[in-house]
Amino acid sequence: MEYRYIGQSGLRVSPVCLGTMMFGSMCDKKTAFAIMDKAYAAGINFFDTAEVYPVPPRTETAGITEEIVGEWLHGKSRDSLIIATKVAGAASGWFVPPIRSGLTAIDAHHIVKAVEGSLRRLKCDYIDLYQMHWPDTVVPREESMEAFDRLVRSGKVRYLGTSNDTAYGTTKSNTIAKYQGYKRFESIQNNFSLLNRRFLDEMLEMCRLEKISLLPYSPMAGGVLTGKYNIDPKVVARFNHYGQSDDFRIKAMASRFLNTKTLASTARYMEIAQEAGISPATLAVAWSKQFDIVASTIIGVTTAEQLDDSLAAIDLELSEDVLQKCDAVHKEILYPMG
Repeated sequence: MEYRYIGQSGLRVSPVCLGTMMFGSMCDKKTAFAIMDKAYAAGINFFDTAEVYPVPPRTETAGITEEIVGEWLHGKSRDSLIIATKVAGAASGWFVPPIRSGLTAIDAHHIVKAVEGSLRRLKCDYIDLYQMHWPDTVVPREESMEAFDRLVRSGKVRYLGTSNDTAYGTTKSNTIAKYQGYKRFESIQNNFSLLNRRFLDEMLEMCRLEKISLLPYSPMAGGVLTGKYNIDPKVVARFNHYGQSDDFRIKAMASRFLNTKTLASTARYMEIAQEAGISPATLAVAWSKQFDIVASTIIGVTTAEQLDDSLAAIDLELSEDVLQKCDAVHKEILYPMG
């Protein structure tokens, strides 16, 4: 397996990362263990989680995913694994996280509380990659970066990353880090897939020039690119469930991922995958990891069997013909996720 470095860090990771956000909600502990065992045996050394997981975030379940991962880690060679987790973003952001009484911020207090909780649940004495789950619109980035820097210098964290961030925000944070002598963000974890190419508009250039690695999440667009919603519109799956929610944010997420344009695009990608002799899921994962800025693509599954399509993408390099056909779909159905 070809391992890749994250940014300018010493973190060397598999080109596919196992995301764990379903562990403890749509996936019980026994199944989660089977998934992690299979991924680890296949050479995946990179696992991503967060303090608010599983999804959808709830007060009564927040932290369960880290506990499951921590229990699985017991007895494993810690040096053989790259563990990433996240501090919940600020309550001033896109939603109020159901932890710390909904008063979260990316300040020293919350950053320290969050990392101590994650270390306890993960049963680790350090975290390889610690990420800001989403930005704070109130607390100055100078304060946030100083607090993150202290985590690295204390030995609790090896490297830093951001998530759901902008080109301005990421560059601003790293400029502060440069002039203050703080540790910088080595990675950015944003939504990126065949159905959501927004990252290529502006963020691609930032990552190249600033030597920051993209860790794409949702390369299969939350499962839409597997084609399961095309095959059975009433399939028992995440976005059909979310579409029935009373929570406006969750319902809006469902309509963003699952709509007329995303289904039309997916139908085309299914045809391309069939012509190439691979599954639509394999096509989606292979496409997302083929960019030079990508260190590792984060995949999520709810059964060990679902891993097979992602594992098939690890050593797969899509031909120029396949890539051009994918680009043609995007040009015809521009930005299906908005």
